Amino acid sequence: MDPSPFILDGGLATELEASGFQLQGDPLWSARILHSNPQAIKDVHYRYLQSGSDVITTATYQASIEGFVKYLDLRPEEAQQMIMSGVQLAKETVREFMSHSTVSDRREPVVAGSVGPYGAFLHDGSEYTGAYEDKMTVEVMQDEALCPPKPPPHKNLKCIQCLVKADLVAMETIPSLKEAEALVEVLREFPEAKTWLSFSCKDIQNISSGRFSEAVQVACRSSQLVAVGVNCCPAPLVKPLLESAKSLKKADLSWVVYPNSGEEWDPKTGWKTKKRTSFAKPSLDWKEQGALWIGGCCRVGPADITELKEHLHV
Repeated sequence: MDPSPFILDGGLATELEASGFQLQGDPLWSARILHSNPQAIKDVHYRYLQSGSDVITTATYQASIEGFVKYLDLRPEEAQQMIMSGVQLAKETVREFMSHSTVSDRREPVVAGSVGPYGAFLHDGSEYTGAYEDKMTVEVMQDEALCPPKPPPHKNLKCIQCLVKADLVAMETIPSLKEAEALVEVLREFPEAKTWLSFSCKDIQNISSGRFSEAVQVACRSSQLVAVGVNCCPAPLVKPLLESAKSLKKADLSWVVYPNSGEEWDPKTGWKTKKRTSFAKPSLDWKEQGALWIGGCCRVGPADITELKEHLHV
C-alpha cells in the first residue's frame, strides 16, 4: 500500500447546502437528495475529486429503510435500492472523473459507504451524546445494523449489506462503546468487507460516551478494520485523542481523522458563524502519529481539501 495518506473528502451535506439545498430539519438530511436530485450528489462528489480527494463518501449517513418508507413512501425493497444507489452514484462519478483525468499518477479514488450511528436515524443530535444506548442492548444494535428487508420489528439503521459493494464501509460518528461493539460483531456477517470505525468525541480523552482508548481496543477486535479514529470533532482534539490511545492500537491498524471546520452547530438556528479552524497545519502531526486517512467533515469544502492536500504534499 502507498504509505502517503489517503485524502478524504469533506462535508457532503454542507456542500449541498452551499449549493442551495435546504436540509436543516429534514429527517432524511442529505439522503433525501438521493431520491430528489441524484445528479447533485454526483456534482459534489466530482468537486471533491477535482480538489484532490482520494476517497469520496456516499450520501447514506442518514439513509434508512424505515426512513425512506416513512418519508418517501417507498416500499422496503425500493428503499434498499435507494441506499445502494448511493454507492452506484459514487462509483459512476469516479469512472467519469478518471476518464477525464490528465494526471498520469493519480490514485484510483476509493468509494466509502457511509454508515451513520443510531442517533443519525433518530435525527435528534444524539450521535453526539449516545443518549439512546441505555435503552438498547448490543444485540438489538446488531439486529438494527443488519437492516432486515422488512422494517418491523426492527427499525432499520445502518443497512450495511446495502453498502458492501463500496470499496470500504465508513462506520462514522459513533458515540458509544456499546454501539462500537455491536458494529464490530456485525462485520462478521460480511467477511469480505473492509471498513473504518470513527467516533464522535467530546474532549481530549473521551468519545461522546466512553473513553477513546477503550473504543480503540474495541476496534482492534476486528481484523476487517483498516483504520480507527475520530470525525466531526474540533481539530484541536485530534492530536491528544490519538496520543491517549497510541499504545493500544494494533500496528497494522491506521488512524482515520476527519474533523469539522470548528464552527458550532445549534439545532434550532443552524451553524454559528465563527472563525474557522484550518486543519491543514495540524494534519502534519496526525500524519506523523500514523494517520493514513485524513480529511474533513461538516463545513469543510473542496477548497479546504485542496489546502490539505497541498500541505501534506501528496
